[in-house]
Parts: sequence; structure tokens; C-alpha cells
Amino acid sequence: MKLQQLMSYARRAIDDYSMIQEGDKIAVGVSGGKDSLALLYCLKEMQRFYPNHYDLEAISVDLGFGNIDFQKIEDFCKKLDVPFYVASTEIATIVFDDRKEKSPCSLCAKMRKGALNTLAKSHGFNKTAFGHHRDDVIETMLLSLIFEGRFYSFSPVTYLDRMDLTLIRPFLYVEEADIIGFANKYDIPVLKNPCPVDGETKRQYAKELANQINRVHPGAKDRMFHAILENVRSYQIDNNTEE
Repeated sequence: MKLQQLMSYARRAIDDYSMIQEGDKIAVGVSGGKDSLALLYCLKEMQRFYPNHYDLEAISVDLGFGNIDFQKIEDFCKKLDVPFYVASTEIATIVFDDRKEKSPCSLCAKMRKGALNTLAKSHGFNKTAFGHHRDDVIETMLLSLIFEGRFYSFSPVTYLDRMDLTLIRPFLYVEEADIIGFANKYDIPVLKNPCPVDGETKRQYAKELANQINRVHPGAKDRMFHAILENVRSYQIDNNTEE
């Protein structure tokens, strides 16, 4: 996918859900994966012509595994002329050593978002942006349906009233395959996920299940996605406990 196409999808989501207002200060959560780095690239390019002016910075959360080098991300941010910060944490120790979580993803995600939001807020930013894409929306719904017995997926815009901070997801309409193509085409410096359970999670199961359903019933993922959007108000949960 070309940059112009990616920006077109992002701008459609941004406009549909009023994600960016004049004077916003947006911190992009950069994990080092393709999604967040592509989002940073996209928002930086859009900054030049989007009618509402906004500031950008990039924040990575160091989970404390001790095996990740953020230099490539720092160099990437310098190339884009975007300030880059790292939030140092001991999340890995808490999740894997202290609590010995059998299903660590939910707690890890909450703690990671908490660290990112806290740093963004301390820097005076009023919004954080995440690289969740169309496939993430569908997979989250399947996880919730199968393991929690409810029809839920994250919303395009989430306001955290306790922090007075808004989360936005501009890649709502972008398919993961297109982000992969974009990352390859534009030589995005993707880092290897340091998590020891990467590729063995319930989310991976949901990804494979969604793809299997779509193979057997072509167009099923499209229908699931549209069903989620139509019920966006009904599956919202308390902002402060979002997964």
C-alpha cells in the first residue's frame, strides 16, 4: 500500500469519528511493531496538510525484558523530526515473575497503556494514538465473545475521564495486510517482539480463527467488522478499565 492510500484510510476514520481537533497534542504509542510505526509515519505526513493543526511525539514503553534496543526507533523518529521518549517500567517482572500470569496479555496491555498515558499526560499531551487496525477490531470481538460471553471491541475514540486524556485509533479502517505491505514498501524499521509468549496467545488464536472463518465463508470478516461498527455504542465499557 502506498502512503497516499494509507493516509486516505486514516483520514476517513479521523473525520468520521472527529479524532483530531485544532491544537491537539498527540502522543503516538510506538511499540516497535509495524502498526504503530506506520501510524507515526502516517500522522507525521498528514500533519503537513490536515486542516486541524496538531503536535506529535512518539512514546515507547520499555517493558523491562532487557533485550530490546530502541536505537532504530530513535533514528526513525529523528528522520521524521518527531520527539521520542521511552517510559522505563518493570512490567515484565511484575507480570511474569511476581504474578506468574498464565494469560499475561490483558494485564500487560493495561500496564503498558497506563505507563504510556502517564508519560503523555506529564508532557502536556491531551491525546494518545494507537495503531490498532481493522483486524484487531474483529479479533478483539471474537476474544470477548468466546472467553467473556459479551459482544465487545474497543471503540474508535475513548475518553479516560480520570486522566482527562483521549485515546484515538486512526487505523480503524486499515487491514493488517495493507500495513504489512506499507512497512515493506517504505522500509519501516520493525523491531522483534521481546515477549516470550509472542505468537502463542489467545489473540493469535483469534487471528487464526477469523482467517479460517473468512476462508470458509468469504466476506465474513467484512460482515463482522460492520456489525461491530453498527453496535459501537453498545460494546463500550468503562473508559478506565479498557483492555
